[in-house]
Amino acid sequence: MIITTHQPIFLPWPGFFYKVLCADTIVLLDQVQFPIGRGWMNRNRVKNEQGELWLTVPVWKKGRGKQSIRDVEICDETNWRRRHLRGFRHAYANATYRDDYLPKLESIYALNHQYLVDLNLDLIRLLWDGLGLNTRLVLQSELDVSGTGSELLASICNALNADTYVTLPIVEKYLDIEMFRSNNIRLDFARFSPPIYPQLWGDFRYNLSCHDMLLNCGPKSRELIAQNKQ
Repeated sequence: MIITTHQPIFLPWPGFFYKVLCADTIVLLDQVQFPIGRGWMNRNRVKNEQGELWLTVPVWKKGRGKQSIRDVEICDETNWRRRHLRGFRHAYANATYRDDYLPKLESIYALNHQYLVDLNLDLIRLLWDGLGLNTRLVLQSELDVSGTGSELLASICNALNADTYVTLPIVEKYLDIEMFRSNNIRLDFARFSPPIYPQLWGDFRYNLSCHDMLLNCGPKSRELIAQNKQ
């Protein structure tokens, strides 16, 4: 069995789903530490006439110390949901597949999630269905695993009887290769080339949220992501 892992990030980029296509199972790391600085857990980009539109979900951090991703709560002191949806509606008013996917996105925002991870998981599943993915999705919190770094990843592989762990080359320097070797787990570094596809609003922008691709390309999006898969 081939597995991969990733944090349950907000509005994932195409590379996230490329890893999914390379694996039998993806484990979303919902119990690791929420990044202290800026990261992709609660912010990402789409495209509009100004170039890139950053969308950020405000979360509670002050006074809460180190939090696991699973415990992070959304801060509703501002009407950020209305801002996000207004940005989506304007940026993709002329997108070919607007009517296929934008109403589903709006329905997720209407759920008023308390926890960031629940919002992110619903958005991931929306993209999952839009891309027609068959890979199994498992949460770290559903497994009896422990450790940090490579130890945690090896523990996840063992819990799922996986013999191969697939990831992107950029993380190789952070992995303990011997840890995987001693657990009889093969490392597979999948090389991802960000696809170029039809976009609105001028010059092409790489690695936006996959929602940009789905709204512009619809069912062809999976093929675009997988085009360099070996």
